[in-house]
Amino acid sequence: MNFALAVHGAPYSSQASSSALRFARAATAAGHQIERVFFYHDGVAVANESIVAPQDELDLPSEWTVLARDHKFELAVCIAASLKRGVVNESEQQRYETPSATLKPGFEVVGLGQLVDAVINADRLITFAA
Repeated sequence: MNFALAVHGAPYSSQASSSALRFARAATAAGHQIERVFFYHDGVAVANESIVAPQDELDLPSEWTVLARDHKFELAVCIAASLKRGVVNESEQQRYETPSATLKPGFEVVGLGQLVDAVINADRLITFAA
């Protein structure tokens, strides 16, 4: 089965990102595919390079990037939600003249069309709300 995941909750103030990560790990271990993971609303904070997890906590951004690399799926961050939360790639940083790009490597800034595309290509959309 091919899954698209939507993560809406912030990485360290909700269980959304960690639950989605556990689901993605279990699904890929069982032989299923992940079409795309779409981070939306506060979920985009997982892609903020300025956030550092304490040593005794799970480093969610790193865990996501390793899993995505190993299983060849995209970690997509909603552009509108990310701009509101200070997560910008290099092109948006130049466009809006912010001090620096803050998008963590391994994540891609995309529009809502990428969520629609993932839903069309996947068998199921699983949403992890805040």
